[in-house]
Amino acid sequence: MPCLTGPRATIAGLLAIVLWSTSVGLLRSISEALGPTGGAALIYTVSALCLVISNRQALLQLVLSWHMLAAGTLFVVYEISLALAVGLASSRTQALEMGMINYLWPGLTLLFALYINQQRAQWFIVPGLLLALGGVIQVMRGDSDWSPAMLVHNLAGNPVAYGLAFGAAIIWALYCNLTRRWSDGQNPVPLFFCATALVLWVKYLLFPQPPMHINSGTMPELLFMGISTAVAYSAWNHGLQHGNLTLLATASYFTPVLSAFIASLWLGLTPGWGFWQGVFLVVAGSLLCWLATRRASAHSDLVSTSSAKE
Repeated sequence: MPCLTGPRATIAGLLAIVLWSTSVGLLRSISEALGPTGGAALIYTVSALCLVISNRQALLQLVLSWHMLAAGTLFVVYEISLALAVGLASSRTQALEMGMINYLWPGLTLLFALYINQQRAQWFIVPGLLLALGGVIQVMRGDSDWSPAMLVHNLAGNPVAYGLAFGAAIIWALYCNLTRRWSDGQNPVPLFFCATALVLWVKYLLFPQPPMHINSGTMPELLFMGISTAVAYSAWNHGLQHGNLTLLATASYFTPVLSAFIASLWLGLTPGWGFWQGVFLVVAGSLLCWLATRRASAHSDLVSTSSAKE
């Protein structure tokens, strides 16, 4: 990517947020045609090729360490968990739920930072986390009457997908904290993408998979998501280094709204008011967590400096 500075670098970071917001809808659409594992494997293969080609010089200078291997393992598990959670959702509406569950990670990142990175925070980080969790429950409830028994019933109906989605949020929160300590100024993300693609292909070859139905509509989706994911990572890192960090941090917290909106349009869904209430609660809870750390420390842009996500 050309070296952009000032407002242009900030625009590059905002572009990354827009591109990431397309991921849930495209993941679901591609998974329906190519299967959860096959579709994800092809997406990450395209992204890995783009990232390796554009970062080949930096990759030659990488110094491997056990820290990097540990971070890479978390990255791979996260990406696979999220992709499969969306792909294994029993319906397109449930795929939207998986995307919103994933957005528990900003609040969890800040919670884990209290212990891993000795991040300071004010007391209202706890209400922020509860608000975000309440938003996820509201998303799963929608406009229907709700009870704890109904929540248990929904979870029991597709435990693998829900488990992967909740697990993904926890894993990414850990990844954000640990890579902040372990990165040493290096960018091993292209290698992580290669590892993700490799693991997915191994799973595809070793376990029975649904047939791939590649058609004229699927290929543009696949290429767009593979390339846009690679561009988003590069643009985000560039925006963080040369753009307005505070603006990017704030904008990243509104990704769930944009993601849900784009996914709804792409998948032809019309979520009710209950769903959107949940989305806004997730955003409000994440922002409250961020404010709790912002007021406690001038260096609390942890989520923004750790790769925003889908």
